[in-house]
Amino acid sequence: MEPFAAPPDTPVESLLPTLRKLRAAQAARIPDYAQRRDDLDRLRRAFQGKVEEMAKVVSADFGNRSRHESLVADGMTVLGEIDFIRSHLKSWMRPRARRVNWLFLPARAQVLMQPLGVVGVIAPWNYPVSLALKPLAAAIAAGNHVMVKPSEHTPRTSAFLRELLDEVFPAERVAVALGAAAVAGAFAALPFDHLFFTGSTAVGRKVMAAAAQNLTPVTLELGGKSPCVIGEGYPLPLAAARIAAGKWLNAGQTCIAPDYLLVPHAARDDFITALGSEVRARFPTIAGNPDYTSIVNDGQYRRLRGYLDEASAHGVRTLELVPCPREQADAQRLLPPTLLIDPPEDLAVMREEIFGPILPIKSYRTLDEAIAYINAHPRPLALYHFDNDRARVQQMLERTVAGGVSINDTVMHYAQERLPFGGVGPSGMGRYHGYDGFATFSHPKAVLRQARLSSMALFKPPYRRLADRLVKFLTR
Repeated sequence: MEPFAAPPDTPVESLLPTLRKLRAAQAARIPDYAQRRDDLDRLRRAFQGKVEEMAKVVSADFGNRSRHESLVADGMTVLGEIDFIRSHLKSWMRPRARRVNWLFLPARAQVLMQPLGVVGVIAPWNYPVSLALKPLAAAIAAGNHVMVKPSEHTPRTSAFLRELLDEVFPAERVAVALGAAAVAGAFAALPFDHLFFTGSTAVGRKVMAAAAQNLTPVTLELGGKSPCVIGEGYPLPLAAARIAAGKWLNAGQTCIAPDYLLVPHAARDDFITALGSEVRARFPTIAGNPDYTSIVNDGQYRRLRGYLDEASAHGVRTLELVPCPREQADAQRLLPPTLLIDPPEDLAVMREEIFGPILPIKSYRTLDEAIAYINAHPRPLALYHFDNDRARVQQMLERTVAGGVSINDTVMHYAQERLPFGGVGPSGMGRYHGYDGFATFSHPKAVLRQARLSSMALFKPPYRRLADRLVKFLTR
């Protein structure tokens, strides 16, 4: 890996003046449709011209990251989101007429989608480009100015983002703050008009507490333990292929990756065989394989190794699907795709979000048992159910609560611009993608336009017989 000198941290004392500069510029000239469209056009052109560079930069931060996965997950998703926003933005910005209660006719009512002001975006390290640029694009589309805080764990990518955004936007429209925990903490405490955070539940609590001091509205895109359930009779090779695609994308470092698997008891061993065959077909080896992504840093690698060491100490059956010499794995932060069979509930791997290529597999005997298990845990960001029985699918949808669901697939609901994306409870609050992102970063201002004549003019002091009749009629 080429030597890299990380740029200096943004001085904490400069954050508030930067926010004030952005707010003053936004208030002085609220971006109209032409400005917003031009901003999105320039962002798309600049980013599209740098996607190959982006993939190399992200890979350097990870140690190795699949080029194809970067181009799709951090490239295609951003370009697709911008294209979708551009094609619908004019209609989203139009005032929406609302019906007026008949008592107040002939008044008229409408809702105006108004920019909030300045939006703060705190991006994570696992998809460091898309999870910075997608909320930024939505905030720009809504007419806001933006401050972005990329992750310090992917410093090359953070420098790339700052260079890209400095090229596209004037300094008074978009600003980028770089730095570690001190900068992140000060950033979250700024009096933004909205704060958007993607990351862990633990850090999300801190972000929300900091924002609360300013009553800053927050969108928290968190994570948690997303369950995956295979229904009775579902084709196991097909389930194995689609689960492997979602679980080992980015080596499991995905907030909506299947975190644990519930399999019918009688099908468990056959499924393990099918999954092992599928994973080995995808990754015949992981050592020196450009398609298999490394764990992002030593701290994350040690955390995941700790899960495996604890499971081994408790006698849990562990299947390393694609072996890799430990010395080479440690040197390159390569954690093999690994299955844990029926681990006990008190292990850390069953209590904490895994965020890596480890997949616990547990068996169940009835769908009620599987649903009860899911509902006994915090509400997840995603839920996956493989089943061709419509009644069982409907039962799963009605009796569980999750941020989003894919039926007979994994992670694909994230890529749908027309579907809102967000968590519920411990997995987050608020949503974005497509119109939902535009709405998140807008204030729906209610407007009533009174006519020259108003029926309510009849109701005024001094109250006499007419007022009595009106009150009696309205409260009948």
